Amino acid sequence: MSSPAGPAPHTSNGGGRLLAVSDLHVGIADNRPVADRLHPSGDEDWLIVAGDVAEEAEEVERALELLAGRFAHVVWTPGNHELWTVDKDPVRLRGQERYEHLVKVCRELGVTTPEDPYPHWQGDDGPVAVAPVFLLYDYSFRVPGVTSKEESLARAHDAGVVCTDEYLLHPDPYATRDDWCRARVALTEQRLAAHDPDVPLVIAGHWPLLREPTSVMWYPEFAQWCGTELTADWHRRFNVAAVVYGHLHIPRTTWHDGVRFEEVSIGYPREWRKRGHPRGLLRQILPYGGQEPPATKGEGS
Repeated sequence: MSSPAGPAPHTSNGGGRLLAVSDLHVGIADNRPVADRLHPSGDEDWLIVAGDVAEEAEEVERALELLAGRFAHVVWTPGNHELWTVDKDPVRLRGQERYEHLVKVCRELGVTTPEDPYPHWQGDDGPVAVAPVFLLYDYSFRVPGVTSKEESLARAHDAGVVCTDEYLLHPDPYATRDDWCRARVALTEQRLAAHDPDVPLVIAGHWPLLREPTSVMWYPEFAQWCGTELTADWHRRFNVAAVVYGHLHIPRTTWHDGVRFEEVSIGYPREWRKRGHPRGLLRQILPYGGQEPPATKGEGS
């Protein structure tokens, strides 16, 4: 799939907020009422949906259609769950074809995807270009002290910590998920490099651009399914106002080299029932009214 393609870039009318959420997992019955509670505070609010809406294509479409009808504009990028091919889903597409199907669905709903021109949000902290990115992972966030992918995966299997992607996320037509990741990184890097550097970016993807956010996970073996070292300097190389991601189910704000990273996931019922939603269901990305970056880079809040 070439990029950019599709409709002309969307531009806001000014005002409103740029909000974000991820990991809605509406295929889980107890998460559906949570998703139903997502509402804008005004007519001009935009929403970034950073992946893991659901596993079945019809549920993804239904959720995005609901949100697109409420918010002035919706920007979506896939997580790993949208890319799974599960037995109960009548859409049997795999890999790239499944992704292209979801892009087509989004375009019919007026939702921006990683294959479309970056929309421009205008607001008190704007303008910014919202760049949804689809990158996957290449197993380079390996178990500490391990140098090969094979050994890192073996350690994960020994620990009983294996991502379901290994069974349900097919990379077709690529030989491996690593190959698909590298292709996506190269394509995305070209687009970011060609972007007007005078317009700051909000980069929104499902997987974190850096390994550092994975350091707080209970199971370090899982980090290898959480991103790629190939993107570790993007927040410094490009004019980035903020980075939005999900996947970890650890909602928080961290700062890296003076750039704000926002993990915006809802997560599974067993998680949000325990911790609640201390930041609210929707994270306000812009205008930003939070704390300034700490003196020590990478410190979370």
